[in-house]
Amino acid sequence: MALALTLAATPGTALAAPAAQAERPRDAVDLDVLFVSAHPDDEASSLATLGQWKEKHGVKAGVVTITRGEGGGNAIGLEEGPPLGIIREREERTAIGRAGVEHLYNLDRVDFWYTASAPLSEQIWGHDETLAQIVRIIRTTRPEIIMTMNPSPTPGNHGNHQQAARFAAEAFHAAADPKAFPEQLHQEGLSLFRPAKFLRTGGTGTSSTGPGCATSFRPTVPTDQVFGIWEGTPSASGKTWAEIEVDARRDYVTQGWANTAAAPTNPANMRCDFYTLVDSRVPYDPTDTSPEAILRGSVLPSVKGGLRRGTELYLTTDRFDVAPGQTIEVTAHVRSAADQTIEVPRVALRAPDGWTVRTVTGVGASVPAGKVRKAVFSVTVPEGADTGVQKLLTATLTTKGQGTGTTDEAVRVVADVRGTLEALPEVGLFRTWAAEGGYGQLDTLIKPVLTVGSGGSREVTVDLRNHGTTPQSGTVTLGLPEGFTADAATKSYTDLAAGATGAVTFTVTNSDDTLPTANEGGVNGDYDLTITTTSSTGSTVETGALEIVPTTEIPHAGHNHAVDGVASEGEYPGEELDFSRIWEGQAVTPADASAKGRIAWTQDALKVFVEVTDDVLGRKVVPQDCKRQRRTDSIEIIVDPKGNSSDTSTVFKAGIFPITDDPANGNPPCWQRDADNRQGPGEQTAPGMQVVSKVSEPYTGYTIEASIPFDVLPDAVDPQRMGFNVLVYDSDTQDLSSQSRLGWSTFTGVRADPYRYGLATLPGYTPPQREPSAPVFPDTAARSVHSPQTLAQSALDGVAPAAVRKLPAGALTVTGVRTVSGGIEVTVSADRRGTAYLYAWDGDTSRGSRSVDLRTDRPVNVLIPVDGGNPARVLAAFEAGNGSGALAQQVIVRR
Repeated sequence: MALALTLAATPGTALAAPAAQAERPRDAVDLDVLFVSAHPDDEASSLATLGQWKEKHGVKAGVVTITRGEGGGNAIGLEEGPPLGIIREREERTAIGRAGVEHLYNLDRVDFWYTASAPLSEQIWGHDETLAQIVRIIRTTRPEIIMTMNPSPTPGNHGNHQQAARFAAEAFHAAADPKAFPEQLHQEGLSLFRPAKFLRTGGTGTSSTGPGCATSFRPTVPTDQVFGIWEGTPSASGKTWAEIEVDARRDYVTQGWANTAAAPTNPANMRCDFYTLVDSRVPYDPTDTSPEAILRGSVLPSVKGGLRRGTELYLTTDRFDVAPGQTIEVTAHVRSAADQTIEVPRVALRAPDGWTVRTVTGVGASVPAGKVRKAVFSVTVPEGADTGVQKLLTATLTTKGQGTGTTDEAVRVVADVRGTLEALPEVGLFRTWAAEGGYGQLDTLIKPVLTVGSGGSREVTVDLRNHGTTPQSGTVTLGLPEGFTADAATKSYTDLAAGATGAVTFTVTNSDDTLPTANEGGVNGDYDLTITTTSSTGSTVETGALEIVPTTEIPHAGHNHAVDGVASEGEYPGEELDFSRIWEGQAVTPADASAKGRIAWTQDALKVFVEVTDDVLGRKVVPQDCKRQRRTDSIEIIVDPKGNSSDTSTVFKAGIFPITDDPANGNPPCWQRDADNRQGPGEQTAPGMQVVSKVSEPYTGYTIEASIPFDVLPDAVDPQRMGFNVLVYDSDTQDLSSQSRLGWSTFTGVRADPYRYGLATLPGYTPPQREPSAPVFPDTAARSVHSPQTLAQSALDGVAPAAVRKLPAGALTVTGVRTVSGGIEVTVSADRRGTAYLYAWDGDTSRGSRSVDLRTDRPVNVLIPVDGGNPARVLAAFEAGNGSGALAQQVIVRR
């Protein structure tokens, strides 16, 4: 923290901004790179890159963190909610400071829980207001490069991460759009800004480790432009950047990262940080594998012979999907730098072999300084071209002695009629978002999958789209793996109009119920299938997969049932279930960690019995810390009443610790609800739920028996299709971190993916009529006006706390700041109603605080009590009462 704020107060060493950036607010920091994330620690895997850029090129980076991570665990204390968020902010400032990152922007959104749902994240955060905050930061700090995470719903990808990345993508365009948040331009004095490049972390493909990792990368999709930065580069401190990144990760002690494994010492084992280019307004060289390749043409000048920094060259197409024989319109956009007229520009467009390119209009005789000119091309895909592939169109701009540059754009060649496996609801929403935003290439991140119960059947729909110009009829053939059958191998469609969509539906059965289920089945859980679609112009093949989830029949409990931690004979007449499959973390032997159990029902409750074998008991939590069960030895019982939830806000999840650190009361178990329809202590959120735990002595494991009343579930159970899962967390340490995660229906990230839970039937059970329960979400986040760390930065870099509208400096006046007996005395006044937040600040820690409500032009004398230290400054924040904005100031204390 001290490092970050000290650096923030010192003039940076970043390269001078190009002339086009001269309109930034006078008191605002000028950033080069902005990383947009959801939580503290999301940026951790990029710190080796940001640190190298800072040290070698003076690149000034900032991080946007939408939440302060209040929904995460706490391995070092009992704080949760806003107090935990303030702690995690300090951890993040310390961590990013190791890479020379001095600017952290928190948006004060609530971190509600781990979810795989971007739509749920957007719903809770609010779309327009959150996007406006990010756009305001970009327009204020004017970074040339925007970086973020993976925006797609790939398995296990946190929904908060997805939505943060989607906000970043939208902000990349919105910051340059005069129609987006015009009040920032007309009322706040900000100017449009056009970031040069937009990248996501990671790359889909393979590479080796070692110094050649950047050049060895082979993308799965050949049109992806992936850049690598090796972590083995030594820093000025003598440590490699891989070591510094590990040091930074260890700063996140609340998340159990204090014991992060040391970085490799052998250079051959050190990896690259990879980044995939999603959008670029400036030319770039995809063959450049240097650590600064991403920076060229935006933060750094282009290589010798390249165009002046600030010159834009990019392509747009009238559509992403194009069929053989069709023609698309391709536009090359050329924007000159603000201080240079481009003389004699020429744009040439190169297409794949066999494609026809015709120039419709040229770019003109010159491009005046700061202006845009366009060249338009007509590109025709040859008849008979391969389909189901992406191809690059490459434009080259040449000038009269002012350099050259290239750029490219991907298009996808599809059949006249394309048949694809139906999308899961959130996958479909993502594809729509990507297509509407001009990011159709991101569709390749997601493999189409559907689940089916072991030995069961389901409808499988193939979605059809006619990309051609005439009506089409044809067939769809489903190529299923062994162990699956369909009601027909081939089905027909007729008279699908040009541009129209349609569908054919098969009933698919897992005919071999001995096939392994969950992630043990197929290849990493996927049983691959093919979809062959024919039309009058030929045929095309698309791929997808089926995933088998385990199934069970839950019987009525035996007449002598009791919740006593013992499965007596006849209590659980159903089959024994195996809960021992690993889904995340370290592999284990059965003696190290394994589990089995049984389920039954009575008219009023679901009965669950779990027996866990375990060799080491992880740290026992105190009763006040009965939350976040994944941190130590525990089990999680999940019920999706209707078996159709799209996210966990409509499911029941109970986390049960078999033992607590409470010797006065016999170290009893405890339970709570987490990341579901209603979270909190079990006694409050699941009244009537019973839990009995028996822990063996000497320790070899534990058994848990639970009775879950049906009326605490979010909805009435569908006895023909109830989603169900049991997950087991195994910890062999005392640092509140689990090493292995096991369960019944097991896939990466499964605890947040209801469609991958197992399926259960309850023969003979008749549910009562009832309305579903509305989800209850956490609604309290740490706020920037309560964070002296944030205020100290805000007072220096020109961005208001929480990136809200910045009030004029005269909105708050702080005078008479002096040391008196008992603390620091100040006089505060405001030109409008609102609240002032005052902190006695020693440069690292608040030594005392006060808040006071202010009325227009009415000074108030305030005594800030001081508890130790020698605070040299008062941090003052003011938040207007009508929500119209905020500001922060630093004032020196007179002795």
